[in-house]
Amino acid sequence: MKIAIYAFDGVTMFHLAVPQMVFDEVRRLGLASWQTVLFSDRAGSVRTEEGYSLGRVGGISASEDADLIVIPSWIADGRDPTPSLRRALRGAHERGATIAGLCLGAIVVADVGLLEGRTAVTHWHAVDGLAEKHPGVDVDADVLYLDHGDVLTSAGTASGLDACLHIVRTRLGAAAANTVARSLVVAPHRDGGQAQFIERPVAPRTADDPIAASTTWALQNLGDELTIERLASAAHMSRRTFIRAFRASTGSTPAAWVRSRRLDEARHLLETSGLSIDQIAAACGFGNPVTLRQNFSAAFGSTPSNYRRRFNARSA
Repeated sequence: MKIAIYAFDGVTMFHLAVPQMVFDEVRRLGLASWQTVLFSDRAGSVRTEEGYSLGRVGGISASEDADLIVIPSWIADGRDPTPSLRRALRGAHERGATIAGLCLGAIVVADVGLLEGRTAVTHWHAVDGLAEKHPGVDVDADVLYLDHGDVLTSAGTASGLDACLHIVRTRLGAAAANTVARSLVVAPHRDGGQAQFIERPVAPRTADDPIAASTTWALQNLGDELTIERLASAAHMSRRTFIRAFRASTGSTPAAWVRSRRLDEARHLLETSGLSIDQIAAACGFGNPVTLRQNFSAAFGSTPSNYRRRFNARSA
């Protein structure tokens, strides 16, 4: 697979290095013959934000046969992409290449028109600006990355690592992604989204934090019926006070949080265990495989069985 990464004057070395580091590690470990190249609007060199000059950067033509094109970030002023980059991205998409916009690179993907009518994510600093500039794009600030198969976007800075490891996982399987993550000493999958990084007036959690006590209890009892009343009781709070405090602390409703944690656990068990779908549904609190399937498909665009076939590390 050929991966073309767009370089531009003012790009930070970290943003540019992330996709190269992850995808080149695939080749270094002998997992697949992946090739990465840097390209820009014209061949030559680019100057990074840190003041370094990177030479031997290819021109637009270097991306013409790429299977994946990555826009690793974007210029802070949010300027429109050049006509040549627009043509390259649209042409690549039309011939079946995947387009990935990491961090502020999601803005470029939206500018080119590949996110209209879709959900996207970008750095939380730019969420409002992206939503205002492209009202036809449903901007979700609470996830690390979103993958539509042909187009992928990720949240701020370090979530580019998560998105690139996700690409490894979808192309080569969970075992390969775990191997790359282990080699790079990073987590193969992080739970939660960038909502935890968005500034909001939330008091730091302490050992006696009632919401922390409630969520810890819930995680230990995912297979049980987790009503708001039971969660509030674990926090020693009234139902109304608990709902208000829970949203302020987590940025989510109790029901949405419980569903998300159950789905996380279901995905983990599908990847790592030999439990049947019925057993996983029961262990995660979905009650029956039909409810698990409905929620899993809505969240991940795949049935539990198909997900297991693709990502089960034991079989890989």
